[in-house]
Amino acid sequence: MTNKIDSFHSFNDFYVFYLTQHNHPKCRALHYLGSSCVILSIVVSLFTQSLWYLLLAPVTGYGFAWLGHLLFEKNHPATFKYPLYSFLADWVMYFQWLTRKNTYSK
Repeated sequence: MTNKIDSFHSFNDFYVFYLTQHNHPKCRALHYLGSSCVILSIVVSLFTQSLWYLLLAPVTGYGFAWLGHLLFEKNHPATFKYPLYSFLADWVMYFQWLTRKNTYSK
């Protein structure tokens, strides 16, 4: 379960690497599910004015994503070494999925 994470000079360079770490469709599906749960948690928190739902956002978001890496990709999330880039890349990948832009790496 190892992967080589090099130094990246830009977010675009990182994103190319990020996509290679998310090739398995079930891993991506779990990422999309987690991101959707984050959005839902935030919306419910706003409507109910309860901060408890905000606590669910990172738990569901990262929980589903990390489960995908553990069960399907068999690699370690880049979150631990590149937290900001990984956070941004996850939302770019999610947006591209929502807009049906193909993000599968070759």
